[in-house]
Amino acid sequence: MSESVIIARHLSKVVRSSEAELTILDDLSLSIERGSSVAIVGASGSGKSTLLSVLAGLDLPTTGEVTLAGQPLGSLDEDQRAALRAQHVGFVFQSFQLLASLTALENVMLPLELHGRTDARERAAQLLDRVGLGQRTTHYPNQLSGGEQQRVAIARAFASEPDILFADEPTGNLDAGTGQRITDLLFQLNREQGATLVMVTHDQRLAERCESALQLEAGRLLEPAA
Repeated sequence: MSESVIIARHLSKVVRSSEAELTILDDLSLSIERGSSVAIVGASGSGKSTLLSVLAGLDLPTTGEVTLAGQPLGSLDEDQRAALRAQHVGFVFQSFQLLASLTALENVMLPLELHGRTDARERAAQLLDRVGLGQRTTHYPNQLSGGEQQRVAIARAFASEPDILFADEPTGNLDAGTGQRITDLLFQLNREQGATLVMVTHDQRLAERCESALQLEAGRLLEPAA
């Protein structure tokens, strides 16, 4: 039987100011099965990145509930949500978000060390070799190309063998050829490790590689995951 690793019920996200009230997510419900690949697609401003943040517990909904890896996020405080993410979740962002003061190896070692892994250096080196950067371990982010930085970010995301990988426009800052290689790597690691892949993308070709798609328009879900 399939198992839902992410469940959202009646989510809304409303931002209020002194002048107006903006509804970013509007009564949205969905479930995502363990090990699946799901694209979140829609026009700019449709709520894609906000939905990703809410599903990951980086942001809280105004109303509604998210259950992530069996835990209702609304019942957890900020530290507990962070601990849950550390245990179950990996992230790949458009902007890479590597620590500039750390080498490629040290960036990948960081989540492993936070997990108390005694083999952090060996595991990080294996992952960098796996993404084709075995000869670049001592380089800092500013010494790497965009594609190389994203490969470091992917190695870091998979370092702790997460149950769920959230990717927000992972090829958005890359040229087409490099983006294709990054995409191939994401899906290959997704299959090998059995991680659930949830990806925000503007790229229709990338979305079509996922098993299903969540189509957003003005914060509402038009096409739920199959």
